[in-house]
Amino acid sequence: MSTAPWFIRLRLKTRQLLLLVTLAEEGNIHRAAQVLNMTQPAASKLLKDLEDVLEVLLFDRLPRGMRPTWYGETMIRHAREALASLHRAHDELSALKAGRFGQVSVGAVTSPGLVLLPPAVALVKRDQPSLRVAIDIETSPVLLERLDQGRLDVVVARLFAGHDNANLRYESLTGEAVVAIGRPGHPLVRQPGLTLRDVVDAGWIVPPAGSMLRHRFDLTFQEAGLAPPANVVETAALLFITGMLQRSDMISVLAADVARYYESHGIVSVLPLELPCHMDDFGIITRTDREASPAVKVMLQALKTASLTLYGRRLESV
Repeated sequence: MSTAPWFIRLRLKTRQLLLLVTLAEEGNIHRAAQVLNMTQPAASKLLKDLEDVLEVLLFDRLPRGMRPTWYGETMIRHAREALASLHRAHDELSALKAGRFGQVSVGAVTSPGLVLLPPAVALVKRDQPSLRVAIDIETSPVLLERLDQGRLDVVVARLFAGHDNANLRYESLTGEAVVAIGRPGHPLVRQPGLTLRDVVDAGWIVPPAGSMLRHRFDLTFQEAGLAPPANVVETAALLFITGMLQRSDMISVLAADVARYYESHGIVSVLPLELPCHMDDFGIITRTDREASPAVKVMLQALKTASLTLYGRRLESV
């Protein structure tokens, strides 16, 4: 009996992986074929050959397109990971041939993106100036999806219950306090003894409904016996929030580190309002089923060194 890996025995082709991913994105065999610069019959045969060797149906053929089956969803997920790994291999080889050390892609939620990543990247560039660093600031669900897909090597984010965390390594850093902010010179900045009752009727810029911070923001008022503010604008876009605050007497709620950064630059003022709501801990997250490249190890060590200064957390060395 052959001991060769199944994909060798079945002669799995890279173009079949490309077709799976493209077909999932396009939902149509004709458009997928166009993207891959092949004829539709050739694309159909490539898919049929793969389904034959796997002995499962990967896509349901619908009157107006194609939809992945459960088998298809599984293969598409792993195809994305395999193709992303090949892209990283090519990029690393190109970097090494050009005399560069390599590259690393890091994602973070806003607070560590503002506070932790700059000193960590500075450490990396001090010791390895030729290492190419790509930064992505997004929400935790988006970052974890990109980590799954191999588009990010390291993320600084939160884990959440709805995500498959089986192949993730998580090292907690810190939680986030939350503060209320307004424009510089806002009438409430110097109001002594400011309470939730004083601001319940104010105009608020709040996180979108369904987000964890919005839930805890509303709960803060409910626990104080008040209905959550009704005069609200919902957004997570920092540029809009800071722009809107500077043009009005609205107030907003923001992670304390981010708020104090903007305050230090004269963009907003932190209001003297105690908000007991806070965000869950975020931490450094990597995949346990992928070997870290030398470039990734350099970045991880820099993140851990910077986190000791910022958060007082001594993490395991790389």
